[in-house]
Amino acid sequence: MSAIAPSRPALGLWDSVSLIVGIVIGTVIFRMPPFIFAKAGGPWTGLGLWLAGGLAAYCGGLVFAELATAYPRSGGEYNYLTRAFGRWAGFAFGWAQLSVVQTGSIGFLSYVAGEYAARLFGFPEASIPWLAAGVVVVITVLNMAGVQAGRRVQNTLSLTKLAGMTALILAGLLLGRADLASPSAVAAVETDWSTAFILILYAYGGWNDAAYVVAEIKDPSRNVPRALFLGIGAVTAVYLLCNLAYLRALGYEGLCASQAPPTDTLQLIAGVHAANLMSIVVLISALGGVNGLVFAVSRVHAALGADHPLFSAFARRDAAGRSPVWALAAQGLVTLGIILGVGTDAGRGIVDALFAPVGLGPIPWGQFFGGWDTLFAATAPVFWLFFLMTGVSYFVLRWKDAALERPFRTPLFPVIPLAFCAVSVFGLWAAWKYGGVLWPLVATPLAAGVPLFALSEWLRLRRRAAN
Repeated sequence: MSAIAPSRPALGLWDSVSLIVGIVIGTVIFRMPPFIFAKAGGPWTGLGLWLAGGLAAYCGGLVFAELATAYPRSGGEYNYLTRAFGRWAGFAFGWAQLSVVQTGSIGFLSYVAGEYAARLFGFPEASIPWLAAGVVVVITVLNMAGVQAGRRVQNTLSLTKLAGMTALILAGLLLGRADLASPSAVAAVETDWSTAFILILYAYGGWNDAAYVVAEIKDPSRNVPRALFLGIGAVTAVYLLCNLAYLRALGYEGLCASQAPPTDTLQLIAGVHAANLMSIVVLISALGGVNGLVFAVSRVHAALGADHPLFSAFARRDAAGRSPVWALAAQGLVTLGIILGVGTDAGRGIVDALFAPVGLGPIPWGQFFGGWDTLFAATAPVFWLFFLMTGVSYFVLRWKDAALERPFRTPLFPVIPLAFCAVSVFGLWAAWKYGGVLWPLVATPLAAGVPLFALSEWLRLRRRAAN
C-alpha cells in the first residue's frame, strides 16, 4: 500500500462523460415520469419542466467547471468548501457523504438492481436486500482492482444503457400513435409544479460527480468543462426524447396511469419479449449508476483522509491499481449497513428501537412509501444545503483567490452563479417542505461527525506539536 500519493491521470474525455451519464441516468427516468407529468398538469408543461431541469444542471455545470479547473484536486465540493470556509466545512461535507447521503444513493441503486434481478430470474422478494448487498460487494471489489478496471466497467455499462434507451426512444417516436394535441382527460391530480420540478432536479443529480475525480482526468483544464457540458447535454437530450417517446406511445393519460413506462411502452409496441429486454436495460442502468458512484464518491473520502488524521487510511492507495482501497472498503461497509437498515423490515424496526429511548421514534416509514423514499426525503435537505454552500463558496473564492489562474471562467458572471444559487435555495426549501419531519434520521449520524472532527483536529495538532 502506498501512502497518500495521488493517482496518475487515467481518465480521458469519454471516460469522464461516461461517468456523468452512468451516474445521472439511473432509475428516476424509468420510475417517476407518471407522477411528474401528473403533477405538471399537461404533456407540454411536463416536457418544459424537464428542459428547465437540464438548463439548471447546465448552469451548475458552468460553475463547477470553473471551480474544478481552478482547484484541480479530486474531491469536488469537499475542496471548495474547505478552501472557502475552513476545515470544518469540508469535513462536514465529507462525513455527510460517507455516513448517509452518497452511501444511501449507492444503496438505493443497488436495491433497484436487486429488484430487477429478482424479477428477471425468479428469485423471491426476500432475496432482494441480499442481491443488493452482493451488487455492492462485487462492484466495490472491481473498483479496488484499479482505476482501469472501474473505467472499463463504467464505459461498458454506459454504452449498453444508451443503446437500450436509444431503442426505446426510436420505438416510441417512430411507432407511437398518441395525439398529444388532444385535450387531456386526466382527472383530479392536483397540479404541483414545485414537487414535479424537485423530482426532475433529483433525476439530473450526479452531474457534479466528475469533479470528484478531477485529479484522475487527463488534461483537466480542457476535459473537465467538456465532460460537464457533453455529459449534461447528453443526459438532457436523452431525458427529453425518452419522455416524448413515452407520451407518443402511451399518451398523456396512459403515461400518468403507467406503473412502468419503459416496459409498458415496449410491450404496447413490440410485445412482452421486448418489455423483458427493457427490464434488462433498467438493471444495467442501475448497475451503471452504482459503479459510477462507487468510483467517484470514494475519491471524496480519500480527500477527507488526506486532510484529517482520524481518517488517514482512506487516502491510502494500492501501489499497482492506484485506487483508494480503504475508502472503497469503508464506503462499501456503510452502504451495506444502510441496505440492511432501511431496505428490510427488521432493519427499520432496529432503527425505530434505537431512536425510541431519546423520544425521536418511530420513523414515519409509511408516510414516504417505504425505507428508501424515507431515506431520500430525509437526506435531500442536506444535499441541497451543501449545493447552496458550494454556490456561495464560488463567490467567496472569486474574492479570496482573485489572483488565481482560472483556465475556465463561468460566462455571464454573476448571473449564472446566482441562478445556480437560486435553484439550490428552491431545492432546499422544497426538500425541507417535503421531508423536514424526518430530520432525526439524518441529524443523528451527522451530529456524530462533531466529536469525530474534534478528535481528528486534536490528533492533527498533537502531531504538529510532536514535529
